[in-house]
Amino acid sequence: MSKDAYGLAAEAAGVLKGRTGVDSFDVLLVMGSGWVPAADAIGAVVAEFPVTDLPGFAAPAVAGHFGTIRAVTTESGAKALILLGRTHLYEGRGVEPVVHGVRTAIAAGVRTVVLTNAAGGLRPETQRVGEPVLISDHINLTGSNPITGATFIDLTEVYSKRLRALAREVDPSLAEGVYVAFRGPTYETPAEIRMLRTLGGDLIGMSTALEAIAAREGGAEVLGLSLVTNPGAGLVGEPLNHEEVLQVGRETAARMGVLLGTLVNKL
Repeated sequence: MSKDAYGLAAEAAGVLKGRTGVDSFDVLLVMGSGWVPAADAIGAVVAEFPVTDLPGFAAPAVAGHFGTIRAVTTESGAKALILLGRTHLYEGRGVEPVVHGVRTAIAAGVRTVVLTNAAGGLRPETQRVGEPVLISDHINLTGSNPITGATFIDLTEVYSKRLRALAREVDPSLAEGVYVAFRGPTYETPAEIRMLRTLGGDLIGMSTALEAIAAREGGAEVLGLSLVTNPGAGLVGEPLNHEEVLQVGRETAARMGVLLGTLVNKL
């Protein structure tokens, strides 16, 4: 990340602290497509305002992403920061805006990052639509990386084993899978889905991997959660559309809210 990007994240963190009255945050939650309704179960709202009030943030360009930032206090007393939406690489703004939210949160004290997303399921024989899946690892096929220069980050454990174990304490039925990140915005072809299954992928989406890398660079632990909203292209013969993604999110909001709310109180 450039020095300007570091400075912009620090500047945004300073404004964030002033707007919320919170000197330091404990956890960041990034709510992906379909996950926004679940945010209400995480804690008592301290402040909420458009992300564009902070330096370096742009309004989300995707339906289902509200473009607001919320500070909450959980039942355990933790200070949580919730991004109700994210910037995607396919929006054409470059890599640094994609990870700016994570960088800002880390500059504001966050040491635990929870990344959620909607994902296509690559294993319909074992995955059910509407089920959350813990991300155990990822394959970054976006062609991008938020880190430049000779900064070498160990990605042996991008997604924390400790946090995944905590999540399974909350919900023992949670499965794990490898998330494959594409740039988008097109959905994958059936041939690409077959390739990804061969490579060992279990989930396919257009976010998360770059944010996870940025979080690890900043020293934060990362937990990733995918909501399976549809089978991958060609696996069941049905066309893909974004409204289906949002509908699954609305139908599962209560369960996802309980999962996240309980999990955050264990962190």
